[in-house]
Amino acid sequence: MPKWNKIKAFLGSMRFALILLIILAAASAAGSLIPQGMEAEWYAASYSREVSALIALLHLEDVFHSWWYLLIAVFLCINLLMCNLLRFPALRRRGRALSQPGQLLAALQKNPDPADGGCYEIAAEDNVKQVFHRLGFRNLKAGTDEEGRPWLYASKNRIGIWGAWLTHLGVLLLIAAFSMGQLTKKEYTVYGLPGQTKPVGDTGVMLTIDDFRIGLREDDTVDQYTSTLTAVREDSGEEQHAVVSVNHPGTMFGMRFYQNSTGWAADIAVFKDGKEIQRDTVCAGEPFFVEDKEGLEILFAAFYPDFYMDPDSGPMSLSSSPDNPGYLYQAVYQDQVIGMNVLQKDEEITIDEYTIAFSNPQNYTLIQAKQDRFGIFALLGGLIIAAALLLSFYVQPAMLAALKEGDAWHLKGSCPRRGILFDDELKSAVLSVEDIK
Repeated sequence: MPKWNKIKAFLGSMRFALILLIILAAASAAGSLIPQGMEAEWYAASYSREVSALIALLHLEDVFHSWWYLLIAVFLCINLLMCNLLRFPALRRRGRALSQPGQLLAALQKNPDPADGGCYEIAAEDNVKQVFHRLGFRNLKAGTDEEGRPWLYASKNRIGIWGAWLTHLGVLLLIAAFSMGQLTKKEYTVYGLPGQTKPVGDTGVMLTIDDFRIGLREDDTVDQYTSTLTAVREDSGEEQHAVVSVNHPGTMFGMRFYQNSTGWAADIAVFKDGKEIQRDTVCAGEPFFVEDKEGLEILFAAFYPDFYMDPDSGPMSLSSSPDNPGYLYQAVYQDQVIGMNVLQKDEEITIDEYTIAFSNPQNYTLIQAKQDRFGIFALLGGLIIAAALLLSFYVQPAMLAALKEGDAWHLKGSCPRRGILFDDELKSAVLSVEDIK
């Protein structure tokens, strides 16, 4: 049993917490310095063999989802939990002690001389009660000691002793919720044009982009992206709506929808013998497959709204307005590149009997949906921390006792956290009442 007590004490100690926080800080620094989410080949090309092997071994390419990072978070939660469990009985005893006059009465009984620091003498009982009232003490308790001397006692702000304990609880809940959220959360990306409806991954929710607007400043730079969205459950047909913009997400069906970015799309039309046989809207970066000719693919590689061919740097755009559109394409047939160029307005691609044309450039919106079932618990942890800090700094436990010695009352108070400030308040309250000796 003594050995187990030592283990519990270590698990709940500040020393163990500091060790975990140092490791966690080092791991977070590694996650910030090493690019996350790249392919293994990228790390092999960017780092030495030894470093790339270490990255693969420790999963440093995805630090914040690695098993060992989450294990550190688990141990930190254990540390906070043990700390709270070990401190709970002592705090409960302290709270009970604050409600009883024993400590201050013992000091008054031992040395009731007003010359003793912080001890005051008042003649009238009504004035004593007035001091209690001025300092915000309510629910006075009255009694007599072993020698039959009457006493008065009150305490206030006893809940303040739980500030640090609740802070630990909030941090525990925050870390646990974040860790579980990282393990279980799902992210989906949906992009499209106004009027299009696309599935949100495997959630059973269909997302319709009702509208998409780009707000520009006077200097033609982007001020804000805003999407109007409708989400529909396929099984029930239930609808929910949201308007999302950068830094202003919306919530539908338990998912948070974020305005992530935007890009360009265009219509691609295929003609054969002068007759249109296929048309579709394609976003830049997407392939377009010619249905009438198997193996023929047109990759819409990039779009330049105001196209200009710089002799040194190559294709670029002079502005964001599609006044002189340029469509960079790559034609592939049976996995072989057969052509690549930038098409400008009214220019077409001719491949055998097929003619391919680009038109109608327009902006698409990219929406990111996140599903985190533990997000509400992280929010709750944050609220507990905020409330606990208020308790810690602004709700200071205090006690005040009065003992009648002869014809006078002797008054003594205590507020450990405020110290001399409370003593000054007590002195001021005593001086403000009448019949002071």
